[in-house]
Amino acid sequence: MADTSTPARSMHKGQQTRATILDAALTLASHMGLEGLSIGALAEVTGMSKSGVFAHFGSRDELQIAVVREYHNKFEEEVFYPALREPRGLPRLRALFELWVKRVAVEIDSGCIYISGAVEFDDRPGPVRDALVDMVQTWQDALERAIGMAVEEGHLRADTDPAQMLFEVHGLILALHHDARFLRHPGAVDRARVAFRRVLDLYAAQPAPETKPVARKRAPSARAARS
Repeated sequence: MADTSTPARSMHKGQQTRATILDAALTLASHMGLEGLSIGALAEVTGMSKSGVFAHFGSRDELQIAVVREYHNKFEEEVFYPALREPRGLPRLRALFELWVKRVAVEIDSGCIYISGAVEFDDRPGPVRDALVDMVQTWQDALERAIGMAVEEGHLRADTDPAQMLFEVHGLILALHHDARFLRHPGAVDRARVAFRRVLDLYAAQPAPETKPVARKRAPSARAARS
């Protein structure tokens, strides 16, 4: 009887090898940027031959795109999906921001591929830039939906522009990354949290003003009317 398990074992081993290469590539890209990735550098780090690495990633572009997608998957696992367990509205929006801040804080000594990739590929059209834009836009769309839900739940003002609020919140993360990673300013994480609370205060739904009962004037008595 033919051994039909051999192809399955080979496929599984190939997937494991690819995952190992991808993990090493993600670490390299976090420290050196996507442009620092090459088949040769990855072969040296993993102890594999260039041809062995090339067999799993046919080109440098394919390797870089795979790293972008892997980074996005990890980002979703650490930030997006845990936040979805929170109730719709402000609880979920706060969780999204807090988990995002925690991830940026961890990346201070490595780097955010979304941010570094935007610097590297902002003016370089091609498949790698397209993959970066797609992943970042996917995340921004999710955050904008969360803001919209907070409006629907009545937690934020009805006239809130989700796109504008998203712009302001995203700006806080960019400032945090710049001050914490580049300038090494202590307290940058706390400043980002304070700034986020101020943004929430700005857009918070105002409670309806209390209506005071109008004092009714008493009708004049018959005696008063005659006098």
